[in-house]
Amino acid sequence: MADRHNRDIDRKPAPLPEPLPVPCGDSHAHLEIVTNTEPDHPEIAKVIAEAKSVGIDRLVQVGYSADQSQWCVRLAELFPNVVAAVALHPNEAPVVEDLESELARISEIAKHPKVRAIGETGLDFFRTEPELQDRQRYSFKRHIQMAKDLDKTLVIHDRDAHRAVLDTLDEVGAPDRTVFHCFSGDAEMARECVAKGYILSFAGTVTFKNAPQLREALKLVPSHQLLVETDSPFLAPMPHRGALNTPSQIPNILRFMAAERGDDLVELVGSISNNLNRIFGPF
Repeated sequence: MADRHNRDIDRKPAPLPEPLPVPCGDSHAHLEIVTNTEPDHPEIAKVIAEAKSVGIDRLVQVGYSADQSQWCVRLAELFPNVVAAVALHPNEAPVVEDLESELARISEIAKHPKVRAIGETGLDFFRTEPELQDRQRYSFKRHIQMAKDLDKTLVIHDRDAHRAVLDTLDEVGAPDRTVFHCFSGDAEMARECVAKGYILSFAGTVTFKNAPQLREALKLVPSHQLLVETDSPFLAPMPHRGALNTPSQIPNILRFMAAERGDDLVELVGSISNNLNRIFGPF
C-alpha cells in the first residue's frame, strides 16, 4: 500500500468549496497519507483548519496497520475534534509476518478512549489473491469479534466481495453499529444492508458519471442510516476527480447527495451530523 500512498500525495489538492450552512463531519479520512507527516506537523493542522472553514468540524481518522493505527491515536490525542478507528486493512492482514501479534497490538490500541471504531477491516477480493483470502476472512472475523467485545463501531472495507462480507456478518453476528465505508454496492445490496440496520457511508464515488448504481442505492437509504466521507486522499468528488482529496471536500459530496435524493440540504446535513455522533460517540 505504501507505493500507492506515495503516488497519491504528489497530486494537487482540490479547491475549497462553498461552506456548508450547518456543520458536519468526515466519517473516514487518512490524513497521514494526505500530508505524509507526523500528527503534530503544521500541515496536519492546516488540513483540519481548512475543513473547519467550510463546515467540517469533526473527522474520523482511520487505521490500516498496527503502526499507522497508533499514528491515528496520536492524532486524536492532539485534536479534540478527531477520533480514531484502528485495524489491519484487508490487504495488509494476509501479508503481515505475524498476524496474531498484529491483531494483539490492534486490540490493545483499541482500548484507548479516543478509539471509537474497529476498521477499516473486511474483505477485498480485488487485490488479494485467492490463496490468501482465507487468512483475510480470519482477520475480518477477529476484527468483528474485537468490535463486539470492546463495544466499538465496525468499519468495513468491501471491494469485489459483497456477498462474502454480508455472509460473514451473518455467520459471526454483526456489531450493533456496522458501517459500510465507501459503499460500493447496488440497490439490491443497499436494501439488504438497510434491512439489517447497517450504516452506509458514501464517498466522492457517488458523484462519478460511471456510478449510476451508487446513486440508485443512495436514494434507498433512510437518512438515519447515512454517513458521508472523503476516504481522503483518494476519490475526490466531481468536478475535481483526480485531485488530492481532503476532508474539506465533504460539502461537495453532501450537496450532490441532497440534490440526488431530493432532500433539503440543511436537513440532510443535520441528520448525517447527528448520525456521526451517534455512531462514533462524542467528539
